[in-house]
Amino acid sequence: MFASSDTLLNALQWRYATKAFDAERQIDAATWASLEQALVLTASSYGLQPWKFLVITDAAIRAELRPHSWNQSQITDCSHLVVLLKKRTITAADADRLIHTIATTRGIETSVLDGYRQMIQVDLIDGPRSQIIGQWAANQVYIALGNLLTSAALLGVDTCAIEGFSPADYDRILGLESGDYQSCVVCACGYRSTGDKYASLAKVRYTANDLTEHR
Repeated sequence: MFASSDTLLNALQWRYATKAFDAERQIDAATWASLEQALVLTASSYGLQPWKFLVITDAAIRAELRPHSWNQSQITDCSHLVVLLKKRTITAADADRLIHTIATTRGIETSVLDGYRQMIQVDLIDGPRSQIIGQWAANQVYIALGNLLTSAALLGVDTCAIEGFSPADYDRILGLESGDYQSCVVCACGYRSTGDKYASLAKVRYTANDLTEHR
């Protein structure tokens, strides 16, 4: 059921920020469905899932987005382009939706979750973090991004996380300006081009001794 340690580490060693995608090679439907489900299964604070994932395969939309992405070729050449959106704010309705979903899924009364509901209210809706809720939501979205990168690597799918884009222009093009969600980060998914010179470069990482402490 579970991947071996070697499988995981080999996949992470294999992956890199793909700069040139093979525009002719597409991710098959079953593989992509698994990656979408991996996004859905991502962990989030309180389980609130303050995100949406726009999967853009329409060539015309991607061509329109590319100039607002530092003209990076990954935008138009990858198989699937994912724009990860963050929720602009967290409201009482969001908390109620979560509580209702938990109760329905687990077959319990919502009243059992009154304390949990109050924690969310005090922390994210009424508390100090409500003033920086955009950053909180972005932090959650980056958990989803990391999950996507790792899941893709395990399935042999190349990715490139992209922060070099204009969120305001993306929101305008994608009709998000007046909605509950806004662009946060982008991830191109597909298969590397044989001509991508970055594919053969040694991975540069600090050592575990540099980055990890045991106390």
